Amino acid sequence: MTSTTNCAAPVPEATGHGAKADARPLAIALMGPTASGKTALALEWAARLGTEVISVDSALVYRGLDIGAAKPDRETLRRVRHHLVDIRDPHQVYSAADFATDALSAMTALAAAGKVPILAGGTGLYFHALLHGLSTMPEADPEIRARLIEEAQSRGWEALHRELADHDPAAADRIHRNDPQRIVRALEVWRLTGVPISEWQSARQARKFPFRVLKLALAPTDRAVLHARIEARFDAMLAAGFLDEVRMLRRDTRLHPDLPAMRAVGYRQAWAHLDGAIDAGQFRDQALAATRQLAKRQFTWLRGELDARWIDPAVDKAELEASFQLFITRR
Repeated sequence: MTSTTNCAAPVPEATGHGAKADARPLAIALMGPTASGKTALALEWAARLGTEVISVDSALVYRGLDIGAAKPDRETLRRVRHHLVDIRDPHQVYSAADFATDALSAMTALAAAGKVPILAGGTGLYFHALLHGLSTMPEADPEIRARLIEEAQSRGWEALHRELADHDPAAADRIHRNDPQRIVRALEVWRLTGVPISEWQSARQARKFPFRVLKLALAPTDRAVLHARIEARFDAMLAAGFLDEVRMLRRDTRLHPDLPAMRAVGYRQAWAHLDGAIDAGQFRDQALAATRQLAKRQFTWLRGELDARWIDPAVDKAELEASFQLFITRR
């Protein structure tokens, strides 16, 4: 991947004829696939700026998902405050809309204190909900959602995915048949309104985000380097007691493998292993394969962020520093 994409830091508007410069406060978004170095850079820049980090990670919101989610340790969290970490129990649902509301609130508070918020993470849906907005779709309906889950248990998720394809082919093309959360939401919207979720999403209203954001896509140029990092990190998680962490989580009778928290990469495979469905070798292989697939999806999402600057943090350190300095001096 090259670093040819234009930087997201908007150039102030022309000042001739009474035009005003862009006075929005600054924020930095460190995006990228898993294991690409986002956390380390966020900590470094937060220390330099005397600011705080807003986590953009759908696993870190959950208490108890520590080792397998690569959550910063307590000392790190004490040294640099992280927002939106450990804010839900694993049996609870936390939506992209929830994140967008909470993240913008944290950003606004930091800006009011004269600080530059640093957004760091790899959950594309969270970034999209915050920076671009989500369509105003109907809220979740517990009865319809429970009925859909019952149907899935009796008919299977593939059958529900085929039903979705009948009503909303565009959504079915985009949603994988092994993604029960999004299948349920799409069918829920259809049954509530009779309007496909893809139409709701296409009707999203454009808006100007209240911050000027420097978007940096941190990604190794050589994909093999990323895969090696993924493997090394996962083996370190195993050595640190990842399976014991999942055993502890399984003691909570409110948890089951279809919950969003337990569908996080690594946790789903660990649950299956502890159920006896796969052996230790299969568990490791499947978890690594799922993590590589996650990274692939993250790359796909990042390519849609046209105003992000792609940088390999291990190779392009000078460019990374130049981007940082140029953006910060615009305050």
